[in-house]
Amino acid sequence: MRLNLTEFRPRTGPREHRVVQPRDTLRHTSLTAPEPVGMILGDHDGLNRLAGLFSFAAYSRHTVVHIPLRDGVPPDEGWGQRVDLVLAHHSYGLRPSKWPELRHALTAGRPLSVRTDEARTERDAVGWRRRWGRADFRDHLRHTTHARTFFLFGSRDVFAESAMALAHAAGWGPRQERVAQGYSALVSGIAGLTQPPGGGHPYEVMVCFKAYPPYAHFKRPGA
Repeated sequence: MRLNLTEFRPRTGPREHRVVQPRDTLRHTSLTAPEPVGMILGDHDGLNRLAGLFSFAAYSRHTVVHIPLRDGVPPDEGWGQRVDLVLAHHSYGLRPSKWPELRHALTAGRPLSVRTDEARTERDAVGWRRRWGRADFRDHLRHTTHARTFFLFGSRDVFAESAMALAHAAGWGPRQERVAQGYSALVSGIAGLTQPPGGGHPYEVMVCFKAYPPYAHFKRPGA
């Protein structure tokens, strides 16, 4: 998949960062923070591009991926606080408390086009699933919400798994019943989120497909 991005090289103190954003807004895709249940709600284009951005993040250990999802069209359903999304590897060392300063420095970006490797992404996602459930499994997605932004910190394989979940929703969401009448459809979810100690309701981010109006223009594949 080809992604059109904007690349920034801001500095905070002595460190130079590499931050990328999608060049065009994901207009019909939104994210609500998990408190403890959140939701990604998007059309085919938005979910498909999100899948590509997660795949890019999986293999970009020294890059922060920032997806400004609050800039799109407000959804007409759902709950909770709408937030932007930031993806970064565990090893990057990004501190959410420093993000507002870093985001403010995102000026004078340059165009960047990259291609993702879906076959490699699928292989790494399968590897993650094979390890899931083992007693010594530690490859989770750490997460927090700060400054109206949802942060996910992970490894190559867990980001690849999330990319495949989003690609699945982009591909199968349009095939679900009643989506042509404007109903949303729960198709998948972001797996591997860290959970609070001591039990309680688990953190979840559901991935739902929803076509955007006018619905008369939307046709289910094969219909």
